Amino acid sequence: MLGNKQRNNFWGVLRDTLFFVEKGMKRIYLTWLLSLVTAFVVAQSDSLTLLQGNWQIDTIENGLIFKQIHFVNQEYFASNQNITILEILPEANAKLAFASAHGRKHTSAMAIENNAIAAINGTYFDMKNGRTICFMRINGKNISTNVPQKSDPVHRKYYQYGTLVLQEGKPVILKADSLRTWENTLSYTDIMTAGPLLLKDGKEETYRHDRTFVTNRHNRTAVGIKADSTVLLLTVDGRMEESAGLTLDELCATMKWLGCQDVINMDGGGSTTFYLHSNQSDTAIVNYPTDNGKFDHQGERRVANAILLLRK
Repeated sequence: MLGNKQRNNFWGVLRDTLFFVEKGMKRIYLTWLLSLVTAFVVAQSDSLTLLQGNWQIDTIENGLIFKQIHFVNQEYFASNQNITILEILPEANAKLAFASAHGRKHTSAMAIENNAIAAINGTYFDMKNGRTICFMRINGKNISTNVPQKSDPVHRKYYQYGTLVLQEGKPVILKADSLRTWENTLSYTDIMTAGPLLLKDGKEETYRHDRTFVTNRHNRTAVGIKADSTVLLLTVDGRMEESAGLTLDELCATMKWLGCQDVINMDGGGSTTFYLHSNQSDTAIVNYPTDNGKFDHQGERRVANAILLLRK
């Protein structure tokens, strides 16, 4: 433990280091260090805001926990945010499954057709023709392939580097190979490729930051897995004054603070939808989809695929 004299000396050295380093007659200002310290303090503040916030928490049934929070005073990443989560504990009598619309349907419609407990939108698709543009396999049948880059037909696009596979309804998140046909080598019966991959084994993945899709705030949908195999289905609403949405760096930090080891980003923006079955309503949208330009539950977009939570 430092004594008063040692503490004073420590802070004196730190103060001098933060502002300048003497080298001959030149002073080299270390503003980067001050920025680093500031960023650390802000991150600590945001993590506490998230974890100590006033969450609405409901147990849907054994092993299924619904959580939602709405930051309305610009206190999370200096912005308003609405975050919705379903935690699927290992003991839950439930499993994940994929659904393909073979065109475009509402996430809620695919959920209702399959008697799902819950559902979120899935991977990317072409808005014009409704075709999924990432690899999908359902019950052993290939539904779609990774659409190639115009300049490079061999390697995958930057948003195709995460792969969600199901083992008897339990998700596993894989880091995809650069070859866009890599999924054909996998033996899993259910595969959905998306991305970018944000976390793998607790470590932040590298993804390109020269796309506004990455660096701007948007509605987000993500799947995360904790060390104890608890699964998180998460949406963050965006593009509204009531909820700004997150950059991918902010989404990565959010999922990490929530305890996830592996995280994959799914399709977002106007596609972001969270359905939770309700006895009071067949179309129980619990987030705020924005395809209608309003902050309400009516703006659900028709999408090409979805991730369902079914009873075993």
